[in-house]
Amino acid sequence: MKYSYIKPRKKTPLTPELQIVFTFFAMTLLMLIATYSFLLYKDYTFVQDKQSIIEHKKELEASINQMQNQISFIQKQKALAEKVFTQNMVLKDSIANLFDLVPQRITLSRAQLLKNGLILYGITPNKDVYNFMLQAPLRSIFHKTYSSFYPAKNGWLMFVSTNYMDESQTEGLESEN
Repeated sequence: MKYSYIKPRKKTPLTPELQIVFTFFAMTLLMLIATYSFLLYKDYTFVQDKQSIIEHKKELEASINQMQNQISFIQKQKALAEKVFTQNMVLKDSIANLFDLVPQRITLSRAQLLKNGLILYGITPNKDVYNFMLQAPLRSIFHKTYSSFYPAKNGWLMFVSTNYMDESQTEGLESEN
């Protein structure tokens, strides 16, 4: 006997409503796992980027230190070059002044520059010309002046003039400048 117009169905614990709830829970769980995975990936990339930036920063700091060392070395070389240039200019002016100091009647055969002195070799007509025209200016420049005379073949006198500056007095002048 049949009391129903429809065919009976099997009853399962998973009803369509329950299936929809499980599907939503599964989708939510899947979305949470995907979000967590994405955050883990981003965290990993941020750590990698941070490490690469730190390494790049260290390389830049090393490069800056190297450049600063090069700059200081170049500045030292520049200062040395300026000092040498100044000394050369002073020496050039001193030599020009020395040759301007020598009168026309006296002939120099050799001039030897020392650190604190000057040695002159030359020929003079007589001692008086030497004493008044060359030795007087030399004495005003140098602290100690010595002269030796030797007769030459032509009747003139050959001379050797050694002139020294007192080191203790030149150090005082250098410290003032």
